[in-house]
Amino acid sequence: MNQALLVIDAQQELIEGNQKEMSVLNKEKLLGNINLVINKALESDSLVVFVRDKDVAEGKGKGFQIHQEIKVPPNSKIYDKEATNSFYGTPLMSFLKEEKVEHLVIMGCKTEHCIDTAVRSATVNHFDVTLVRDGHSTTDSSTLSAEQIINHHNEILYGHYNVDHFSDVRNSQEDLFQPNHNNYR
Repeated sequence: MNQALLVIDAQQELIEGNQKEMSVLNKEKLLGNINLVINKALESDSLVVFVRDKDVAEGKGKGFQIHQEIKVPPNSKIYDKEATNSFYGTPLMSFLKEEKVEHLVIMGCKTEHCIDTAVRSATVNHFDVTLVRDGHSTTDSSTLSAEQIINHHNEILYGHYNVDHFSDVRNSQEDLFQPNHNNYR
């Protein structure tokens, strides 16, 4: 089975924050877990794909780039997007279909926006998804803390399904590239 790790919006300014935005919750843990899962992806011969949001740092400079502490594999793909949905207006879907990817492992920022949308969009588009429980983060909203948002999404996206394909939520320490989906079908 072909698999891919999809790291969404793990960009310097989004993770670290700026004059207007705080840094994401537990950024050091997030960065460590992203690197851990990148290594697991490489060990399992899975593709590694990064998506960057052009709204971050106005789409330019150091702030727009993938966070400096993330070890980007030389053969990974990088796509830039203008929408919350990583698949909208990007060649991501075509690339994954060409590579015959069936399972996506998803990590990155921000939980309630681009991560939520990617998980839901992927299941609708015939992918099984593993969301990394400790591999996505966000900032506080006006009504919920970042921790509440993350916990809520880990709960509601666990088992989120679209008839044939669904999402699982697992920790970065687990063998993420040995998906559990067929055990539950």
